[in-house]
Amino acid sequence: MSYFTLAMGGKRLGLLRELVPGAPRIALLVNPIASGAALSLKEVQASASAIGQQIDVFHASTNREIDTAFAALVQRQDAAVLTIPDALLFDRRVQLVTLAVRYGVPAIYSSREYVTSGGLMTYGPDIVSQYRRAAGYVDRILKGEKPADLPVQAPTKYELVINLRAAKAIGLKVPPSLLARADEVIE
Repeated sequence: MSYFTLAMGGKRLGLLRELVPGAPRIALLVNPIASGAALSLKEVQASASAIGQQIDVFHASTNREIDTAFAALVQRQDAAVLTIPDALLFDRRVQLVTLAVRYGVPAIYSSREYVTSGGLMTYGPDIVSQYRRAAGYVDRILKGEKPADLPVQAPTKYELVINLRAAKAIGLKVPPSLLARADEVIE
C-alpha cells in the first residue's frame, strides 16, 4: 500500500484558496531534506503558477526553523500556509498547529492527525481505508501469495476534514461550500 500524498499539493492549494479567496500570498512550508520534497515543491509551484497564485517557500527541518518560518511568513503577510507531507513535520504537528493558531494563519495539512491536534483543515488519504485494504494483502500473503507478486496500490479514498474550533480561534469563517464537501467537521 502506498500513502503517496506528494502529488496532492495542487488540490490542497485549491482548497486553501477557497478558504481564503483573493489571498495575494500563500506560504509553503517544506522540509528541504525530506524525500519527495523537491517533487512536492515543484508540483505546488506549477499549480500556483497555473492559477496566478504567489507562493513564498519556507524551509524548515528543526523546531527553531519552524518557529522562524512562521514568524517570517507572518511578517511577509502571507494569508495562509500549506505544508508539504513529511515525517519530520508530522512529528512536529502540535508545534505547527499551535503556531498557526497563535499567529492567526489558516493552514491546510496532509493528514487528519493535524486536525485532531488542533489544526484547521486537512485533505489526504483516508488512512482507515488504507489499513482495511492492507489487511486484505496480509490475508493473501498468509494464504501463500508472494508479496513481490502483489501490485503497489495507491489510495482510493481521500478525506477533507475541517476543524471549526480552530477556525473560530483564528477568527475565520469557513465558506459553506467547503463545509458541504467536508467528510468530517469538528465542532
